[in-house]
Amino acid sequence: GVGAVLRRGVLWYLGLLYFLFGFTYVIAATFMVTSLVRDRGFPESVAGTFWMAVGALSLFSGPIFGSLSDRIGRRGGLAIVFGLQSLAYALFASGLPGWSLAIAVVCYGLTVWSVPSIMTAVAADLAGPRNAAAAFGFITFIFGLGQMTGPAAAGALAEASGRFATSFALASGLAGLAALLSLRLRVAPVK
Repeated sequence: GVGAVLRRGVLWYLGLLYFLFGFTYVIAATFMVTSLVRDRGFPESVAGTFWMAVGALSLFSGPIFGSLSDRIGRRGGLAIVFGLQSLAYALFASGLPGWSLAIAVVCYGLTVWSVPSIMTAVAADLAGPRNAAAAFGFITFIFGLGQMTGPAAAGALAEASGRFATSFALASGLAGLAALLSLRLRVAPVK
């Protein structure tokens, strides 16, 4: 059950990964349009179009990467997703020309809602069908802490530096860390 998983520590580890997702994805969700307008000089209509593209692409994120994680394993699925998100945030931070933003939007949009899908599956894998909801609820609480602290940290960094690039660089580094940590995730169910 959930108690056995908590005692083993793997649910805390999964919670850490979900915290990092909450912390990083919400930086892009909160500041992408503002950074495109303020830092890159795009008109609000163009920045809004980028955001609309993220929304359209995100419809496919859960099914694509959820099924990928079914095939290659949760560890590999999470590592790929976090790696693509790290790339997206790095491109947002880079100041490279518009083509880099198109790549960033595709990477972010196609992966943004895949992490909750995979986390639901991992929670079920670890805790079993009877305790999956409690396990997912526990890691979702930790995710929420990341979601609350990400924008505050990113906003403070942007204010201190005068640009959102530092906030996206932080998100990129933490998503990269999550990709590496995902490779060490142990997802064998508790007996």
